[in-house]
Amino acid sequence: MSAVTIVMGSKSDLASLQGAFDTLRQFGVSFAARILSAHRTPDEAADLAKNAAADGTKVFICAAGMAAHLAGVIAAHTTLPVIGIPMASAPFNGFDSLLAMVQMPPGIPVATVTAGGAGGKNAALLAIEMLALADESLAAKLKDFRREQAAKVLADDAALQESLRQ
Repeated sequence: MSAVTIVMGSKSDLASLQGAFDTLRQFGVSFAARILSAHRTPDEAADLAKNAAADGTKVFICAAGMAAHLAGVIAAHTTLPVIGIPMASAPFNGFDSLLAMVQMPPGIPVATVTAGGAGGKNAALLAIEMLALADESLAAKLKDFRREQAAKVLADDAALQESLRQ
């Protein structure tokens, strides 16, 4: 049973999802990952979405490039939250993927994060925020994570200020 199911359109998306895998592991959130295509394996993608809740999934993360219909196909077959990550691909370097994800028709939303590796990490964090609504321990881990991020930035700022005084 996995709280988050990550679906990518092809194995070429795998490297961009490493940040999602690492972040979910860091927070102790269970996940599964699949390679399914909105166009080449539509029945399997629909079946995954339809059965996900019964299998324990709470949130989907979908990564796809080019037409980027995968997140929309998953969202069309489930009421679970779907987070899309546009993948950079030729000829438009991910802009086409971004537009496909954010221009969903009314009634079938897909939350969309930035493209590529940063998108993987942000998608995982967004999924964790959703799960933390019903999990106080996870919410506490998120608060600690945010405090640690702030402390790193403030330490960098202090070091900069010190170097400017010299």
